[in-house]
Amino acid sequence: MEIHCEAKNAHDIIQIVADKLNTTINEDGNELCFDLPEEVGSGHIKSVLFDFGFSVFEIDVLLKKKLVINFEKYSINALYVLFNLDSSVSHKFSTSDKANSIKQLECLMSSAGNNESHSLILKKGNPINVFTLIINRKLFESKVEAFVKDMDDNIEMLFRDVNGINQFDYINFFTLEISKLIEEFKNCDLTDFMKATYLEGKAYEILTRQLENYLSNKNGPDGRTLLRNATINKVKNAVDIIESQLETRISVNSLAKKVGLNQNTLQNGFKTLFRKSVNEYIQHQRLEQAKDLIENSALNITEITYKIGINSRSYFSKVFKEKFGVTPNQYLSQVRNKAS
Repeated sequence: MEIHCEAKNAHDIIQIVADKLNTTINEDGNELCFDLPEEVGSGHIKSVLFDFGFSVFEIDVLLKKKLVINFEKYSINALYVLFNLDSSVSHKFSTSDKANSIKQLECLMSSAGNNESHSLILKKGNPINVFTLIINRKLFESKVEAFVKDMDDNIEMLFRDVNGINQFDYINFFTLEISKLIEEFKNCDLTDFMKATYLEGKAYEILTRQLENYLSNKNGPDGRTLLRNATINKVKNAVDIIESQLETRISVNSLAKKVGLNQNTLQNGFKTLFRKSVNEYIQHQRLEQAKDLIENSALNITEITYKIGINSRSYFSKVFKEKFGVTPNQYLSQVRNKAS
């Protein structure tokens, strides 16, 4: 099944796709969404529209037949920032004979060149979970024009090409931090204006983190970092162990042995997926849990210190203030006073 979209934003795409599939769109504020017809598969496709030509296109489906979405040029070529959260999907330019495979936890940043189109190819029988930021750079120009002179050359190149004259194609892993931000976007339970504001802020946060990731890989000494899927899964297992055992002492060596990796591979995996070392990630998680315990429990600071696996209260106070700008006691007072 092949669908051709001449679209300037995600709303245009979803309307064309829904019309082709002969299904009804549900509208909620700045969101459009429809469920797949049973004969096509299960799941939903959603779009969210913001100002300055910025929109989100979300596909979360299980298909009974292969689906190809062709993004045709619509006066300008938009910039697509696609995050793949599940089974592999493929992307192909009309001028190329070969499609690129976008694996789980890989991000494609793409724009077709002048007088060409590009296609997203979704296989049947595999869970598809794709989250895409679409940027109409002609409209987005007014958003970034005041900052262009201070931009990194690589970012300026992306946003200066407002009509999408040049083909752009970049694939790399995105961090698990971005994956969590996407889940927060998708699982927002606010309504009306508060939801719209939250989603826009979260979408910009996702874009910002990915641009940081892009610059880090472009300007770093190693270029693109390659991780095997097996390594990614073992890093995820390490994350699960860390989050379930924060109150205990966790060494990098023992953690590596538990998940079946050597220490260097584990460290490289965390650097690639989190931009943090293993120990930096452990401390980050401990401090986040401490903040949550201050907000949502009756524990005192000493109890919280031991609960998160830190033995020194003075050290806990030091690192908590470095991260959040206040000491644990000051934050506890703020939370308790607000509650009372």
